[in-house]
Amino acid sequence: MIALSLAEIASVLGGELRLHGSDTAETIVSGVVDTDSRKMVPGAVFVAKPGEVTDGHRFVGSAVASGAVLAIVEHPVDDTVSQIVVADVIEALAALAKEVVARVRAKGDLRVVGITGSNGKTTTKNFIARILQDEGETVAPINSYNNEVGAPVTMLRVTETTKYLVSEFGASGAGSIARLAGLVEPDVVVVLMVGLAHAGGFGGIEKTAQAKAELIEAARRGGTAVLNIDDPRVAAMRPLAESREMRVVGFGRTDAADLRASDVEVSATGTTCVVHAGAEALPLRMQVLGEHHVSNALAAIAAAGALGIPAATAIARLETVEIAERWRMQPMGGDRVRIINDAYNASPDAMAAALRTLAQIAAPGQRTVAVLGAMSELGEADGEEHDRIGLLAVRLNIQRIVVVGAEARRLFLAAVGEGSWDGEAVHLPDQDAAFDYLSGELRDGDLVLVKSSNSAGLRFLGDRLGESFS
Repeated sequence: MIALSLAEIASVLGGELRLHGSDTAETIVSGVVDTDSRKMVPGAVFVAKPGEVTDGHRFVGSAVASGAVLAIVEHPVDDTVSQIVVADVIEALAALAKEVVARVRAKGDLRVVGITGSNGKTTTKNFIARILQDEGETVAPINSYNNEVGAPVTMLRVTETTKYLVSEFGASGAGSIARLAGLVEPDVVVVLMVGLAHAGGFGGIEKTAQAKAELIEAARRGGTAVLNIDDPRVAAMRPLAESREMRVVGFGRTDAADLRASDVEVSATGTTCVVHAGAEALPLRMQVLGEHHVSNALAAIAAAGALGIPAATAIARLETVEIAERWRMQPMGGDRVRIINDAYNASPDAMAAALRTLAQIAAPGQRTVAVLGAMSELGEADGEEHDRIGLLAVRLNIQRIVVVGAEARRLFLAAVGEGSWDGEAVHLPDQDAAFDYLSGELRDGDLVLVKSSNSAGLRFLGDRLGESFS
């Protein structure tokens, strides 16, 4: 965080400053800001967030022991550290992030990129950050820090020397993207796709589309909107962007795209295509697995172009990326059995894309194994979408379908109903049972995909399998 006095922070937050020890209102704070007491370092600011399971106010002491010099709280705690008492620490966190970014913008040339979409946000964020980091100091979220806590915490890592801030925006409901993106008013916004991820929480896919469009409404007037024109719901956001005097860059696989990919090929060593940028036809050879990542790469190249970085330069930097993110199409295992751990998240679109990748990259005669868990937050579409994935796995001729957990049982039943009934599909109650089964079932040469929503936790099963067969 930039250097601010305790008095300045209290003023920004509209809170009551309670000083401790030798601190004065003019004492300067410039450390990291976080809600996790385990991430405190000397000079840090601890935000005591109340939670459903525990309360951050209980951990002020441990935060101070690790070096925190200020606590932002909703009620006074013991007097071991200076505190600012506010009505709502989450609102205070947002207010502080907004102020810090505004001050850095006012003093320098900070440019902000905002990303949203039902799938691909974190991968695209990593792609964009990789391109930008060679241009200057770049701040981007760790993992998927894209909610009411993670997004402001990321923003607060900005300093006076930061050139680029890349923000990822998830949506917990209507208005959430507008609130978060409104803190920074991005110069460049990227909308990747509108799918069924979290659709149950929004009340349907059209409401999801409205939520994603909030990013455009929160962008700086006259900026750039990077839109996936292969997705009709995203393409339909063009008039909204144009009403805000924004330049629109469409990316996709069709001839209508401003930035287009052709000749896409997927193999066990990566993904290749030709990127058409104006009159240029540029080869792209990604180490990242999966045809679906071509769209994410196009979005990153387009966003970089909006910031003045040539497509050829962006492509050269993308080619150095080895994996999209931990637990996202992450190759594991060894020469005997190859594991692809893609179990950080799973919407129906992402699940289908991962299964198609498994089928595409398998060598002739190589046995494919899909270890699948539940997809969460689908609302009324839950049963139908699990059915669809079960059918797809069979139709892609995945030789072994291992379904884990009671919430995914319908996927298993759909696979059996489609013809995978002679031992090709099995249903196991939990990760331990699945690990035991797979330890005996997998054989030399197998190619294994592990895929589920985060809540199903199969990423840890993927780690165990990767270590076991390394």
